[in-house]
Amino acid sequence: MTSHRIYSVSVASVYPHYVAKAEKKGRTKAEVDEIICWLTGHSQASLDAELAKGTSFEDFFAKAPAMNASRELITGVVCGVRVENVEEPVMREIRYLDKLIDELAKGRAMEKILRG
Repeated sequence: MTSHRIYSVSVASVYPHYVAKAEKKGRTKAEVDEIICWLTGHSQASLDAELAKGTSFEDFFAKAPAMNASRELITGVVCGVRVENVEEPVMREIRYLDKLIDELAKGRAMEKILRG
């Protein structure tokens, strides 16, 4: 799959996988939503609206209300790729989100996940 095709995938099509991954490890949909809202500056209502619209990852990140500056503190490996070394901006945002969901599923405390 080329990068462009990944960017055109809707967030709503991947979102259930994020929730399922979290719930399988005893975490909640609310925690997944909190992470996404922290990362993007969305409110719960605006996140729900973007999911309902089928917004692509590219547009979701490009039009996010306020990308959290602390996201640059997110480091580590997702799918064999070091997130802090991803040069393409949209892919880096996707990997940041993937990493945060991984941390949630691994039982990390929300305060640490949200770089508090």
